[in-house]
Amino acid sequence: MSNALSRERSFRQSLLAVLGICFVVVMVAIDQTVVGTAMPTIVAELRGFELYAWVATGYFLMSIVTVPLFGRLGDYYGRKPFVIAAIVIFTLASALCGLAGSMPFLIVARALQGIGGGMLVGTVFACIPDLFPDAHVRLRWQIWLSSSFGIANAIGPSLGGVLTHAFGWRSVFYVNVPVGAVGLWFVVRYLPHIRNSQKGSARLDVPGALLIIAALASFQLFVQWVPKDGLTPGMWLLIALCVGSCTALLWWEQRCANPILPFDMFRDRKLSPLFVLALLTGVAMFTLLFYAPLMLQGGFGLTPRDAGLLITPLVVCITFGSIVNGRIIMRMRAPNVMLYVGFGLFALSFVGIVLTHRTTPLWAIAVFMLIGGFGLGFIMPNLTVFAQEAADRTRLGIVTALLQSLRMIGGMLGTALVGTLVNTVYLHGVHEALIGIESPRWQHALQDPQVLVNPAAHAVFLEQATAAGLDAPALVEAARVSLVSAVRAGQVIGLVVMLFALWRVRAVPRVTFRRRTELQPATGERKP
Repeated sequence: MSNALSRERSFRQSLLAVLGICFVVVMVAIDQTVVGTAMPTIVAELRGFELYAWVATGYFLMSIVTVPLFGRLGDYYGRKPFVIAAIVIFTLASALCGLAGSMPFLIVARALQGIGGGMLVGTVFACIPDLFPDAHVRLRWQIWLSSSFGIANAIGPSLGGVLTHAFGWRSVFYVNVPVGAVGLWFVVRYLPHIRNSQKGSARLDVPGALLIIAALASFQLFVQWVPKDGLTPGMWLLIALCVGSCTALLWWEQRCANPILPFDMFRDRKLSPLFVLALLTGVAMFTLLFYAPLMLQGGFGLTPRDAGLLITPLVVCITFGSIVNGRIIMRMRAPNVMLYVGFGLFALSFVGIVLTHRTTPLWAIAVFMLIGGFGLGFIMPNLTVFAQEAADRTRLGIVTALLQSLRMIGGMLGTALVGTLVNTVYLHGVHEALIGIESPRWQHALQDPQVLVNPAAHAVFLEQATAAGLDAPALVEAARVSLVSAVRAGQVIGLVVMLFALWRVRAVPRVTFRRRTELQPATGERKP
């Protein structure tokens, strides 16, 4: 076969493989954005505002563990089998989420979905450096992933709002089923099974995974319960469990042959600053994505569709930012500058959201979201590419997976802390508004902001409170003000985190891109 035909077949195989990866990325991206828009409506129907953060936490908790596990397994056995299994698990779990009849059921289904999502994130993003080892070539192909991710994010908030408004919140989970089916067909047929030339086998670090779950779950429970219960013996027990799990994890991972958290990487001066920035990015990004819709719908009284349209500029501009970044980063003598620009823009976006109030024009909110989207578009691809350049070829999977996992840990910590703050500040505001009203009935009615989100519940509350001789519209307005203040306090945390991240960019060593040998055959082992 001539060289021209070989190159043509190689390009076709690469193109179809990348298309399969793009469908998988679309499925995960759509899920992340549609759920956030639909969450206020979900909570209003299933009546579980105190469990609001757990819908995200359950997903993150399982993803955090499975991302590095399957990232490492992919390094040893190739990524294709795990991508296929992940698509199946994620799609089935999405259907279960749509069938949820209570918040606990939804949280369990989201945890199962997190297993599939973690497997996908831990394997699918490392498929690109497998196919395209050269950073210059890789960035050109990564624009496909960035574009598909951005397109999915672009339609996600609006799609979530439209589906929730027209067909109910369950449809936002069912939308994953056809996307998953198409992605599965492409991956099975076209994604090559590439294995690096590594000897030996990888054993699952089950003790490490269990210790991570114990540490993060106990921390989440402590943060959620201590504002209501105080430092009870149960809270001290959670503190002891968290500290003990972290200590045992540190001891075990330093002695495990294949640790889920390889601490030697965290000591690497080229990688450790990028890991820190990934963690901080997760805290801020999910704080904004998860709680901005609650402020827009519950605090400002917007419909799910309108709230989704306002979030859309954020996710659309992640794509545009990634494309612009890919065009210019290779031509820059100091690529690290793009991280300063990215974190600076994202911090500026938080400034705008913190200053937003009920009378802020909607176009201004959209501009703040647009700025944040460009910031993330300059941050996320560069963290990944910088880390892949600094990592050894045999550890691409685990390095890429750790970046994604740390971003999820940040998302979990951010939603836990901000969720507790939002809940505490909101309930305090409602209590202040009801001073002088002796019946606990109205306190109970307003403590779950479904009255502010669900039109039917809102109408019932107005009718019943007015019949009882109360100024019902004034009570609802006080609740809205309390919710806006609560979410705004949470966004202040995101702003502080981004300012700290901007300062920490200086710790990232200067990055230079090297030329690397392309993969020889479309399938099989990589030549050294």
